[in-house]
Amino acid sequence: MISLGRLRVAHRAQQVLFWRLIEKGLSSEGAAVQVGASAPVGSRWFREAGGMPPSHYSKSAPPLSGRYLTFPEREEIALCRAQGLGVCAIARIIGRSASTISRELRRNAATRSGGFAYRATTAQWHANRAARRPKTTKLAQNPALLQYVEDRLSGNVTGAGGEIAPGPDVVWTKRRSVRRQHRRWATAWSPEQIARRLPLDYPEDYTMRISHEAIYQALFIQGRGALRRELVACLRSGRALHVPRARRKGKGRPFVSEEIMISERPAEVADRAVPGHWEGDLILGLKSSAIGTLVERKTRFTLLLHLPPMSGHGNSIRQKNGPALAGHGAEAVRNAIAKSIVDLPEHLRKSLTWDQGAEMAQHEKLKFDTGMDVYFCDPQSPWQRGSNENTNGLLRQYFQKGTNLSTHSEKELQAIAYTLNSRPRKTLGWKTPAEALEKVLK
Repeated sequence: MISLGRLRVAHRAQQVLFWRLIEKGLSSEGAAVQVGASAPVGSRWFREAGGMPPSHYSKSAPPLSGRYLTFPEREEIALCRAQGLGVCAIARIIGRSASTISRELRRNAATRSGGFAYRATTAQWHANRAARRPKTTKLAQNPALLQYVEDRLSGNVTGAGGEIAPGPDVVWTKRRSVRRQHRRWATAWSPEQIARRLPLDYPEDYTMRISHEAIYQALFIQGRGALRRELVACLRSGRALHVPRARRKGKGRPFVSEEIMISERPAEVADRAVPGHWEGDLILGLKSSAIGTLVERKTRFTLLLHLPPMSGHGNSIRQKNGPALAGHGAEAVRNAIAKSIVDLPEHLRKSLTWDQGAEMAQHEKLKFDTGMDVYFCDPQSPWQRGSNENTNGLLRQYFQKGTNLSTHSEKELQAIAYTLNSRPRKTLGWKTPAEALEKVLK
């Protein structure tokens, strides 16, 4: 039998322990060293698996059955064979039947030298290869399902009228995306959104079903190739591997009075039973650029505020104590909020919750213009605007950190908002924010 390639260094026990250590938070290099492999080998294991422990190495996987030979037993067979012992003698020593030893010597022998020499590592490699159960993935079997998944991962961003907003021109570099660079604009539904939406779009067709975990495996794991590798760039995180993500907390400015703190907000806002309560924040970019975001708490409907730089921005000489020319000063933010929300029915503009940023210094004028009560979160407490923080994370799919956000026109912002409001949400029973808002309006 012709050899199929280089032997693997580790056996099953090492791989199992490696993924146990990864689950405890160790790096791939550190976990590999602890199980007796080299750091580059650990990096390769982690990369080939897409950062996801294989199912047969996970905690839920059953232990290897005792009916199979183990690696220590194969080492004992190799030692006995080197001493010239026969099949029956080897079987008596390791406590196995003679037929088991005979099949082992015949099936898992090393053939590269032209003979049937027996080596424990080679035999273990042959046994691991034979134990695989290759299975065609559901996406590879169902072209319609594959097309559905690809369209919702990488479809074009369009406005309400169907016009395409292409976004920045980004070339796939076969590497995970990094911060402070543009990302390609796409529909970018998450795998869970795609999986949960299928029963709503195809209630009678049970062939159009797939789990979100299967989609992740098709993207991340090498060799399960139904989905193109470059589609990982359409994921919200942009990562090509499952890795931990650190989050940084923002800092607020305590410039508001106690009367308008979030603790004084009515109880009806917290339970999301009544529509019309909004959360807001700014997404910041390079060159003092920013985009404002407004999210309705009950429906998760999103509005984006266009905040272009004002005339004179970037000049070395500016008026003392004049307005903020970057476009997201207190006056500019107040005008943008009033322009976006004043056309809504009165019952949909009851309150607005913001962090303690200086851009809301004119909150009293905003209340007079729109009739909305304004409340402020506690310092360093972004979770008090959870809906808005989550939405800002979704929007970073299109507006990457470290990019100039002032290059996007108001029409492009409306297209992004329309795309986001057309994506199903788990918290809405997999309905879209646009559908939820339409129900409220009716």
